[in-house]
Amino acid sequence: MNRRQFCTAAAGMLAACAQPHRTPQHATVFIIYGYGATIDNHWFAWLQAQLQQRGICAVRVPMPDSAQPDFDRWQQTLAQYIGKPQENHIFVAHSLGTISLLHYLTAARPRRIGGLVLVSAFGKRIPTLPEINGFNIDAYVDCCRIDFAAIARMAGNHRIELISADDDAIVPEENTRYVAKELNGYLHIRATGGHFLDRDGFTQFPPVLESVERIVQMLQE
Repeated sequence: MNRRQFCTAAAGMLAACAQPHRTPQHATVFIIYGYGATIDNHWFAWLQAQLQQRGICAVRVPMPDSAQPDFDRWQQTLAQYIGKPQENHIFVAHSLGTISLLHYLTAARPRRIGGLVLVSAFGKRIPTLPEINGFNIDAYVDCCRIDFAAIARMAGNHRIELISADDDAIVPEENTRYVAKELNGYLHIRATGGHFLDRDGFTQFPPVLESVERIVQMLQE
């Protein structure tokens, strides 16, 4: 992303968050996608719109060159958009975005964050998918250093939720189960849903919205 693109995107982020009726904690939700996606794919735009209708600031983070993700550039983009994670920040991440986010939080070491909603998450190599379309997933994963215990402490009790599907052919359910166990998070397992992509029928995803709303409610208590 060049300087002009970043400034334009940053201005859009500020405008999106300038809501007249914000939640008391002024929660900000960052939506982080994965391999091959854009901010307009799948259910990301729908989720942002739904949150903004509820007075919750929501930002779709534009991860660069998602067909060939570069680990360093993705971390730099997270740093540009998120900065130092705050106790009112809630993170929604999908697929490759989940392990990228977990590394970023480990490196940033905030004392508190608002919470996490991780969809089709993985935190280690996927034995059934070492590469895709020339992108070396194993090499990317090997760059990630994750302190699961530290992240669990950042989020506190009951503010980490994960969603997986039994029929996900990209990130098998057991990979997400591993992350849920390590983070002591609550795992929602659906019988069907695949990888929760638009081609799987997911241009809207109410369970993710419900998870975010639960976390926002906890922040208000």
